[in-house]
Amino acid sequence: MSERPSNDAYASTALPENMTVPGWRVALIIMSFTFSLPGFLNGAQIGLALGFHQAILVSILAGLALCGGAILTALISVRTRLTTYLLVQHSFGIKGAALVNIVIAIIHYCWFGVNVSFFGNAMVAAANEGYGIPGDFGIFVIIGSILITFSTIYGFRTLDRLAMVAVPLVGVILLTVCFKLLNTNPVNLAPSETPPVSMSFGIALSSLIGGNMLTVAAMPDLSRFIRTQRGAIIGMALSFPVAAPLLMVVSALIALASGETDIMKLVAGLGFGAPALAMLLLSVWTINALNLYSASLSMSATFPKIRGSVFTITGGAIGCSFALMGIIESFIPFLVTLGLIIPPIAAIYVIDGFTPSRRKIMEAGTPPSFRWLAIAVWLGSLAVTMPATAAGMTLTTVPALDAAILAATLYLVLLRMMPKHTRSPRLSNQEEQTS
Repeated sequence: MSERPSNDAYASTALPENMTVPGWRVALIIMSFTFSLPGFLNGAQIGLALGFHQAILVSILAGLALCGGAILTALISVRTRLTTYLLVQHSFGIKGAALVNIVIAIIHYCWFGVNVSFFGNAMVAAANEGYGIPGDFGIFVIIGSILITFSTIYGFRTLDRLAMVAVPLVGVILLTVCFKLLNTNPVNLAPSETPPVSMSFGIALSSLIGGNMLTVAAMPDLSRFIRTQRGAIIGMALSFPVAAPLLMVVSALIALASGETDIMKLVAGLGFGAPALAMLLLSVWTINALNLYSASLSMSATFPKIRGSVFTITGGAIGCSFALMGIIESFIPFLVTLGLIIPPIAAIYVIDGFTPSRRKIMEAGTPPSFRWLAIAVWLGSLAVTMPATAAGMTLTTVPALDAAILAATLYLVLLRMMPKHTRSPRLSNQEEQTS
């Protein structure tokens, strides 16, 4: 959306109706960023663990679940025209939202670590292919982190435009690798006897949902541009339910045909050459620039007296450390954890958006410093679901769904238990004054 860079003036207010667009345009943006290297890695590991047919079923269910969540968050944003940050502020309070922002920034830094690991692998593959010399993963990760961090500070707008070209080309490279492998290798659609990561159907589903939940929770930043509620529903229906199964078909077939989950090794080994590796590097670069930019926005909103470049540099260093510590080796647990942290946040602000008494408070003015009810529900859901998931105990076999159901149910029950006068706009203003 070409208008986006000029819409910073509406980060703290409702977006004007004359700046809205059809829902399919937002769907194209979501689909273009779904075809990412972390998405391929997740699909490849699921394909090897479950086999082709189970992996496709997982992706269809994940696409539908993500679509359902995205429709809810998109509808709230179309109704209010507010950003994710403002919606979270109204639900958690001004200072309560700062806690949420810090957690979201850390998640972006983790994603930086995942993506810069791909950068390091690509450089190692390029060194081996182009010069026949072994490259050092750690050195490439450090160099890549420095370059990406400073390009984010000084040239983000250019990278933002490049991302709209580079990221979809990852899909073209994956499709090309898939067709070449299918023409040369026999494919066994059964699960691998020794998958790199063993996982159940529920954990696989939770990892797919968790890997995209930050996009769903932050959907209002994009979907507030959608013209109508009907357009929001259509846009979400054209995104995850289409992109998730399509990516799974490609990544699972590649993994089952080659036994490999490292796309960099496959690109180099199949003779695609330096241009394909360069394109993969560009996609990693642009996505990581977006991770640092989004994290710096969250932290700058939380600590407005500190320059955003400080958070960008700090985030690059933290993300680099995650990569050097081997976050890519714990990729599935990372995604499952995201599925526990993010859904309760979205569930709370969605419920507020659909609850008339809470909507009146949202429209009444400045939120309080803290809304302890929302904070307690979020932290309480984590206190239950994280130990339960670690112990292998689930309600639905899908930890991400457990987290969403628990938080939504608890929040609705507690809202109902509150006296009506405590949910009025007048009390909200009193709370603001006393806090």
